[in-house]
Amino acid sequence: MAKIELIATATFGLEEMVKLEVKQLGYEDIKVENGKVIFTADEAAIPKTNLWLRTADRVLLKMGEFEARSFEELFQKTKAIPWEEWIPENGKFPVIGKSVKSQLFSVPDCQAIVKKAVVERLKSVYNVEWFQEDGPEYEIEVALLKDVVTLTIDTSGAGLHKRGYRTKANEAPLKETLAAAMVMISRWREDRVLIDPFCGSGTIAIEAALIGRNMAPGLERKFTAESWHRVPEQLWKEARMEALKAIRQDVDIHIMASDMDPKAIKIAEENAYQAGVDDCITFKVQDMAQIASDGKYGYIICNPPYGERLGEKKEVERLYKRMGQVFSKFDTWSMYVITSEEQFEALYGKKASKKRKLYNGRIKVDYYQFFGPKPPKEMLGKG
Repeated sequence: MAKIELIATATFGLEEMVKLEVKQLGYEDIKVENGKVIFTADEAAIPKTNLWLRTADRVLLKMGEFEARSFEELFQKTKAIPWEEWIPENGKFPVIGKSVKSQLFSVPDCQAIVKKAVVERLKSVYNVEWFQEDGPEYEIEVALLKDVVTLTIDTSGAGLHKRGYRTKANEAPLKETLAAAMVMISRWREDRVLIDPFCGSGTIAIEAALIGRNMAPGLERKFTAESWHRVPEQLWKEARMEALKAIRQDVDIHIMASDMDPKAIKIAEENAYQAGVDDCITFKVQDMAQIASDGKYGYIICNPPYGERLGEKKEVERLYKRMGQVFSKFDTWSMYVITSEEQFEALYGKKASKKRKLYNGRIKVDYYQFFGPKPPKEMLGKG
């Protein structure tokens, strides 16, 4: 198989998590840039990374990178790329684009020029004047940053956060990729109790269960590159078989997820069932103050309300004070809270051991991490 370059795109703040995941999948030649992780691989990496990456947004095939300050330069350099190595004669190749701090700032013009250049290249190779574009899809992106053009083809299709289990969601759901990152940053282990007292549609609890069971997050969905001739069906079959074999059914996972909204709990239960992890999670309709557990050295990981709407701020401030009181009873536990409230530590009544800047959709948030004491050696592996 040929060497190819892939880009795993990431939400701001999650690049290092994506890099770690790419490394764990066995890829070495890795470079991190803002919002992306670039690595060298082969065709087999397309199924593998799409199936396994929990914190990446999508996997792009990098076709070329060059400087361009004129439309002529953009046209000629795009045309010089061997697009025929990937796009067949009947391939559908729409072009999307973005431009930041570049002389070629008109995105529609850049898209039209790239489209024309690819057409001209494929015309000369396939010796045809017209393309039906009724076959597999190869969505091309032209991305300009400071006059550097990066041309890619999307291998994923729908974003990787769309695992396929969330058939319904309540208001403002947490993205699956961010929920997985929150669990991974916390270093929660499957032999520890995990509580989410604001579970909404269950995303944090479900992502934790998938991690605990070592279930590939993309196992239940389809990807654009499944119809590409360069990535044979056999590679997808092998990657899926490997992922199925990797599932750990023998682990005993204790996750408790609760919410005051009965509708949210109903949705969460359905989502957990769809994800195949309903046996790992106990869902309950209850107030945050009612959480309880016999487990020592457990974890609370949550995404409480932020009070983004007018009139909710005072209510949310009261909630954060109550959280500080309720969570303080879990004195041997570790706490992880994501919120946009900049005064969270003051309201909660404790300074975080560490905090990390992230984005929940378009909202700038901090991930507050309160580390509990290390369990004694004899407790390790006992929960």
